[in-house]
Amino acid sequence: MTPLVLRKDDNGLCILVLNRPEKLNAINMEVIRELRVHAETLEKQFKTIGCVVLRGSGRCFSAGHDLGTIESDNHDAAAIAKFESETITRLANLPQPVIAAVHGHCYTGALELALSGDIILAAMSARFADTHGKWSLTPIWGLSQRLPRRIGANKAKDMMFTTKTYTSEEAAAMGLANLCVPDETFDAEIEALARSILATFWFSNRANKKLLLKTDGISLEDGIRYEVEHTEGIGPDSKERISAFGKKNNCLAEMKKMG
Repeated sequence: MTPLVLRKDDNGLCILVLNRPEKLNAINMEVIRELRVHAETLEKQFKTIGCVVLRGSGRCFSAGHDLGTIESDNHDAAAIAKFESETITRLANLPQPVIAAVHGHCYTGALELALSGDIILAAMSARFADTHGKWSLTPIWGLSQRLPRRIGANKAKDMMFTTKTYTSEEAAAMGLANLCVPDETFDAEIEALARSILATFWFSNRANKKLLLKTDGISLEDGIRYEVEHTEGIGPDSKERISAFGKKNNCLAEMKKMG
């Protein structure tokens, strides 16, 4: 059976690909289960994987929650909602930086999934919307919490109450997407962004992400106190790196004197 979420690893980069192109990568319970397995595995692989990309195959990132499965899931709705929400949270809380790479549709449940990314990279073709209001539904995968934290409460209300569709440029302008790039260079831009993250020190990325997650929503005073008390401090190879930097600068200075 073909996996509904493909995984490819390449020199510290893990790419997860939603793989239901014939259904516009609509998210059902089977997709969630596979995402859960990947998240549980990646949580333990922070020494070999330094960045995760989440994207969709075919024409789009994802058209959203597979509406055809919602009614059949109602027999155990509370347990299913808990499992699905916890899965999105585990992706968001991975120790590695997560890039959500979005092209084409990114509606409702797909938007909730994309919001698990630390960075959202949007192709020009990307379209974002929260359409819960069109179907008499409410969020259960974290949208009511993550969306206002990313773009502010006022803009989140606009998206949620009007169900309006936003272009990638509009998404970037309001801070929903970090970057908006041409579709022709989308793959190259994903690779370049991921490699720029991998080129920094993974220890710092993990520690910084943990600090950001733990202090989200608390006061500045409490956040600073938490940072001081819980910072992971200096990485295992920091002294060697700083020493090498000092030697390089000394060498350059000597060369200038001679030149």
